[in-house]
Amino acid sequence: MFFRSFKRKKMTYCLGIKVKEGLVAIADTRITAGTNTTVKRKMYVTQKDNYSMFIMTSGLRSVRDKAVHYFEELINDGAVYDRLYKAVNAFGEQIKRVAEEDRANLEKSGFKFNLNTIVGGQLREDEDHKLFLLYSEGNWVELDEGSPYVIIGNSGQGKAILNRVLNEESTMKQALKAGFLSFDSTRVSNNDVGFPIDVVLYKKDSFKIVQHRYEEKDLREISEIWADKLKQALDDIPEEWMDQSFDKIP
Repeated sequence: MFFRSFKRKKMTYCLGIKVKEGLVAIADTRITAGTNTTVKRKMYVTQKDNYSMFIMTSGLRSVRDKAVHYFEELINDGAVYDRLYKAVNAFGEQIKRVAEEDRANLEKSGFKFNLNTIVGGQLREDEDHKLFLLYSEGNWVELDEGSPYVIIGNSGQGKAILNRVLNEESTMKQALKAGFLSFDSTRVSNNDVGFPIDVVLYKKDSFKIVQHRYEEKDLREISEIWADKLKQALDDIPEEWMDQSFDKIP
C-alpha cells in the first residue's frame, strides 16, 4: 500500500522562462498522495566550471527519482557534456531506461508512465543559455524567441499573465515577478500546488546558478498586492458597453 501511494505522488507546478538576459525557473514543492501532502524538492542543479544546468520534472515521483539518480551517477562517473542538448539527450536516455525497467509493472498497477522535464542552463560550447522541454518518450523541443516560457504540471490558470506580459526583451526581474504571479494564480485554484517554492536564476554567460527558497510568509504581501490590484483594475474598466445588455433587464 505504501509503494502504491508513493507512486501516486506527482509533481504539480514547474515553470521555466527564457529571456535575453537569462533564465528564471520556479518549482513548487508540494507532493500529493491521496489526502496526504508532503514537501519535496523538485529542482536538481549541477554546476562547475563552464557548466551550469538545472532539471525540473512533473510526473510520478518514483520515475523522477530513479531517472535523476541514474543521470547523477553518469555525472559522478565522469560523463562530460559540452552542449546542453547533449546533456538533455543523456537524461532522455535515463528516462527510457527507467521506462524499460518499470513501465510494465506501473501499467499493470493502473499507472501511466509519465515524466515531463524542463532542462535549462548553459554548457561550455553553448553560445547562449538554453531551455528545453523533454517528454516522457525521451524526445525534446528547444524554446526559442517565440516561446519564452514552458510550464509542466498544472498550467491552465498560470498561462494568462505570462502570455500577456512576457517576451524575450523582459528583464529577469520582470520574468520572476510574472512567474510568481503565474504560480500564485495556479496555487489559489489548485489544492495540490503550494509553498514553499524553489527559484533558480541564471544570467547568460555567467556559469553560475543562483538558488533561493521562498516560504508563504515571504511572499504573502506580494500576493495580497496582486489581488488588490486585480480588484481595482476590474473596478476601473468602463461599464458603458454593458448598458445595452443590462437595459433589457425588467
